[in-house]
Parts: sequence; structure tokens; C-alpha cells
Amino acid sequence: MAWFDVTVPIRSGMVAYEGDPKVRLERVAALASGGICNLSRLEFGVHSGTHIDAPVHFIEGASGIEATPIEALMGPAVVVDARTIGGDLDAATLRSLEIPAEAERVLLRTPNSRLWDLARFSREFFGVTEDGARYLVERGVRLVGIDYLSIAPFGDPAPTHVALLGAGVVVLEGLDLRAVDPGEYEMACLPMLIPGADGAPARVMLRR
Repeated sequence: MAWFDVTVPIRSGMVAYEGDPKVRLERVAALASGGICNLSRLEFGVHSGTHIDAPVHFIEGASGIEATPIEALMGPAVVVDARTIGGDLDAATLRSLEIPAEAERVLLRTPNSRLWDLARFSREFFGVTEDGARYLVERGVRLVGIDYLSIAPFGDPAPTHVALLGAGVVVLEGLDLRAVDPGEYEMACLPMLIPGADGAPARVMLRR
């Protein structure tokens, strides 16, 4: 059984959400320059690339990334084919996707995947609307992931995030699902442990 890495690599100049800190990776010591080792410094926002949102990202006084339940990050997951949608994912659209009734970890493969080929951030991505988020909560979803830098539509991110994070649903953003087919997988998702942070980059692997 092969593992698929659906993580967007952290690298200098990578696409970041509009207004977020840019990623900067630089070599501060080098063997080639007479240093005793190669040593790098990394500067980035905690919502860079593939990452988990913590409740405190949108809810004042809520928990940080350290409180994310590990059991929600590991286990069966379903990659849902939403590539033919023509707009944001509201409740009606999500119902039409026929997400398996038992699915607790839902990864949405949308037309967003094409945006990873662009050098700059695009506002033209599809997200989950507030009523779509509430639909997922009602279904008992524990984790929802999407293939661009925000689960919510551009310009109005709070309602969707609050509906999900306030209900304890883990939000996984910035996936690269281009190399995986829709269907059922085993998922392993491990975010960096940054106590108090409102998010953290994560390595996400799928096995079929």
C-alpha cells in the first residue's frame, strides 16, 4: 500500500494567503563559505502551505493548536470529488456530492487544485459557505480539508471558520490533492506543536 504525500512544501517565495506573512528561507551559515555546518533560518506565518487552523484563529479566548485532538488527525478519510462544482460549497452542493454517511474526515478535491500552478495568490478559489459548514457539523464530521489556503470563501472567512471551529471540527487547509483519486484512504496528519498558536503547518499523508 503506497503512501501519498498531499503536503504543499514550505519554500521561499511560495504562495501565501493575501495579507499573510511571506515565507523566507535563507542559509545563514554554509560549509562552502568556511562554516562548520550548513545552517538555515526560516520565517513564515503559521498558516503557510498545508496547515491546521486552531479555534483561537477566529474565536477569542479559544484553544491553540496544542489542543487539537490527535484522534481527529489520524484514521480513515475520504477524498471527495468536487471538481465539477461551479461555485462555493453550500449545504445543497455538499449533499449532492454523496459524502459517505460514516465519513468523519472529509477532504474536498475541488477546482482549486489548478491554482497551485499559479505563482501568485488567487482570490478565485471555492470555499465552504456557512450553511455548508453547519451541514458538515450536523453530519458529525470531525475534520474537513480543502485544496487551497482557506476553507472559507474569499472576503468573508469568519462565518465558516466559526461554525466549524466552534463545533470542534478540525480545519485542514492548503492540501495538494492532484495526485490522489477520490475515494477512501487512511490519513496521518501531524501539525507542528506550537503552544498557543492559531495555526500550524502540517505534514499530511494518505494511504490507500
